[in-house]
Amino acid sequence: MTAFLSERRIKYLTNNTNIQFETPSEDFDWSMDKAGFGNYSKDERAGLESLYEQTLSTIAEKEIVKGTVVGFTEKEVVLNIGFKSDGLIAKTEFRDMPELKVGDVVEVLLENKEDALGQLVLSRKKAMSERAWENIMVSFENDEIVNGYVKTRTKGGLVVEVHGIDTFLPGSQIDTKPIKDYDVYVGQTMPFKVVKVNHAFKNVVISHKVLIEEDIEKQKSDILSKLEKGQVLEGTVKNMTSFGVFIDLGGVDGLLHITDISWGRINHPEELLKMDQQINVVVLDFDDEKKRISLGLKQLSSHPWDSLAETLVVGASVKGKIVNIADYGAFLEIAPGVEGLIHVSEMSWSQHLRSPQDFMKLGDEIEAVILTLEKEERKMSLGIKQLKADPWVAINERYPIGSRHKGVVRNMTNYGLFVELEEGVDGLVHVSDLSWTKKIKHPAEFVKKDQELEVLVLEVDLENRRLSLGHKQLDENPWDTFENIFTVGSVHEGTVLKIEDKSATIALPYGVEGYAPIKQLQREDKTVAKEDETAEFRVTEFNKENKRIVVSLTAVWKQEVVEEKKADEKKRNDDKEKATKAAKKLNESNEKSTFADVEGLAALKAQLEKKD
Repeated sequence: MTAFLSERRIKYLTNNTNIQFETPSEDFDWSMDKAGFGNYSKDERAGLESLYEQTLSTIAEKEIVKGTVVGFTEKEVVLNIGFKSDGLIAKTEFRDMPELKVGDVVEVLLENKEDALGQLVLSRKKAMSERAWENIMVSFENDEIVNGYVKTRTKGGLVVEVHGIDTFLPGSQIDTKPIKDYDVYVGQTMPFKVVKVNHAFKNVVISHKVLIEEDIEKQKSDILSKLEKGQVLEGTVKNMTSFGVFIDLGGVDGLLHITDISWGRINHPEELLKMDQQINVVVLDFDDEKKRISLGLKQLSSHPWDSLAETLVVGASVKGKIVNIADYGAFLEIAPGVEGLIHVSEMSWSQHLRSPQDFMKLGDEIEAVILTLEKEERKMSLGIKQLKADPWVAINERYPIGSRHKGVVRNMTNYGLFVELEEGVDGLVHVSDLSWTKKIKHPAEFVKKDQELEVLVLEVDLENRRLSLGHKQLDENPWDTFENIFTVGSVHEGTVLKIEDKSATIALPYGVEGYAPIKQLQREDKTVAKEDETAEFRVTEFNKENKRIVVSLTAVWKQEVVEEKKADEKKRNDDKEKATKAAKKLNESNEKSTFADVEGLAALKAQLEKKD
């Protein structure tokens, strides 16, 4: 060991003419050997080594230490950190200290105690970076305000130098209001707060917005402490939305809801207000904890219901504009803030309610009649059908029983369909009154919606405003004729239309449908008839009142078998009878022949005797 520079270090320094050294002491012992020690005894040498070791500081690598400037070279600064050798740092790392001189103390980072050349490796730049990171962490953990220099603009924000390192300021964290031009902040020194730190990548995110918000919160607290309900304040329209307007009350914002802007209905605040407009508003409510303020504008004027004209009475006609349409009706505004409901049932005399959109649309200016008026409760019901004559007046004269008319099918149900004869006059055609011959389960099987249909008036119920109509009654009842055609036992050609669980529908002549039990579809060969198959069917039941015909395919061939047996038996009986008659006739013939022979022989005998 040596208290002086190593041999290689000495050669390096002596070759540089600009290095400055102090004059050595005159009592210096120049008789030291190459190892750096003079001619000392072992005890003296041990003592000197101990003294030397005590003069050196215990320093670890990667630590920040303080160093004293002891000299300069052309490109470097020589620093003494109290170690066995001095360190060199490039002058470029001291650009921020143009007046640096011998004796100044600076912080540096010990990178390596001795490199390949035996040099002590130091870095002021890394020391500044490490110290800056420590300062950043302290500011972040203690929520401290730091000053930063805005260096340049980058994608999505700004690059700001804080404590000697670059940090990121997002565009959303510059101000509480949107910023369009980031360049205006470049070159400025501003206060910030560290809001996010990434230890792995040593990335730092800062915010200027949080400082503004903190100031706003303080202002809000001061203003809220002085607020009172009913207090009138002056404010500026700051922002508009579909649901209301935000008013700047001088450091704190309040919400003016769209329903509190005007007594009348408006679709958007821009219909009455504009940005940056100065208006007076009244405090409706406020929440200290949530720091919310509800404001009103319409409350500064009297309610229009309180100054209604005396001419507005039940039965009077009014004009207005449709401002809202719901499923159950529409609202007619006859004056700003004064509305009446036109229920859908009061839009037409028809008993079958339709959608309000079928009669009107938003913005329509129409006339209506006041049906009810409650000024204290500020309610009004209106009607527009009352502007037309009631179609049910003298209904018996226009639609007498038995008269024929044409109407449009407006609605269908399982039990029938409704035919509109004119607006407000509908009649029901029961499903059983659609056809004489077909059994219809649903009206859709017979007619379509909005189709024209001819009907006959069967019944008029003026009190309940009901008409009973029929369609099949336009023709005579064919079942009077069918009674003589489809007699029990008669056979007719039929087609199987549909087969269900227990029965099948059979299409018979003249458009009549019959029914056959499933077991009555069996043929003589045990096979069963299928859908769309045509065969002979025998009528087994005819019910005129219920319009029901029951047929059987099985009964046809069974009857044929029965008739064949009867025919065979009759033939046998006839043959037997014929045989009996023939035998009897033969016997009679034989008897006559015998008698004749006897008589002949007797005559011959008598003749012969006479001759004798």
